Amino acid sequence: MLVKQTRDLKSTVYQDSLAIRQAVFIVEQHVPAELEIDEFEDQAIYFVGYVADQAVVTLRLIEADSDYHVQRVAVSRSARHHGYGQELMRAAEVFARESGKATLTLNAQLSAVPFYTQLNFQATAKPQFLDAGIMHQEMVKKLTD
Repeated sequence: MLVKQTRDLKSTVYQDSLAIRQAVFIVEQHVPAELEIDEFEDQAIYFVGYVADQAVVTLRLIEADSDYHVQRVAVSRSARHHGYGQELMRAAEVFARESGKATLTLNAQLSAVPFYTQLNFQATAKPQFLDAGIMHQEMVKKLTD
């Protein structure tokens, strides 16, 4: 899988990210478009994974003090269960480490908690919460010893 990243909202990489997010979150999960496309779009670093020149997986990172917040992790329906999500998460982790960040945090949909647990994220003590009609759990991964 080829991983590309961008901050440019006019780039093809961003447009590919947006297309995956719209298919997964808006169409499949019925998240309102006004919640999916938010005020942080221009502050994020977008990662997109390509297989045979097709965008199949995406995520974004938002910088927050000593960490990055992982958001909008989505895998195209036809590309699920091939390890692309894990591969893209590892690429984002390498980027964060190389950027000197201490942790990665994220808000996992409850159905995705096992996926993130496999990547050594741990649930925080914060209570589960509802976001866009879906229950979430905050999780964190320390990048430094």
